[in-house]
Amino acid sequence: MISTTPRYRAIEEYLLERIRNGAFPVNHQIPPEEQLARDFGVSRMTANKAIQNLVQKGYLVRQAGLGTFVTDRKVESPLHEVMNIAAEVRGRGCVYGNRVIRCEAIAADDEVALRLGLRLGAEVFHSILVHLQDGLPIQLEDRFVNPRWVPHYLETDFTQHTPNEVLVASCPISDVEHVVEAVLVDGRTAELLEIELSMPCLSVIRRTWSEDHLVSYARLIHPGDRYKLRSLYKHRG
Repeated sequence: MISTTPRYRAIEEYLLERIRNGAFPVNHQIPPEEQLARDFGVSRMTANKAIQNLVQKGYLVRQAGLGTFVTDRKVESPLHEVMNIAAEVRGRGCVYGNRVIRCEAIAADDEVALRLGLRLGAEVFHSILVHLQDGLPIQLEDRFVNPRWVPHYLETDFTQHTPNEVLVASCPISDVEHVVEAVLVDGRTAELLEIELSMPCLSVIRRTWSEDHLVSYARLIHPGDRYKLRSLYKHRG
């Protein structure tokens, strides 16, 4: 039976396999188009198409006069603003998904009450989601919401709308606080993120306000080898 798979796909799969198994690590220069064309018995144009596809998907970067290199594909988010993670993932040309672990009303313990400015034992809405990029966990979101400002929060179908979308639609964000640190996680968190216990993670504690209302407190955990944060400061003097 004659294969109908385009020839450039074989080159893509060859390069992806070596990137994923570490044979071609970050910043490694891949073989030039001419060599790939010879090795696979295709035209240089076909080899170029395979490389260009991987450039567009973020696996490779071309550097004029030097060659083509493997990129660092860690998920990157801006630290100075709150982005919808589903939009971020799709904006990178990837498939977004999530797993809803918990969605409930609970009594605020000491930490949650303090973080949300509520009395101890006050009712808060609580959700836990694992956010996925191309099926791979990139964030565990453990969120607490003041029911006064988002009373319909627990009625949301979080397979269709992220918590961020719900909060922004109800209470446009005016202020945000981030506290970032490196952490090691417990066994349950490691299981949800599909990582080893020894894997360092990035923890982001986020509180959001809408005008004078403290709306949400979230603990966001990211596997250290899959995520990075970016901050840009513009000095105006």
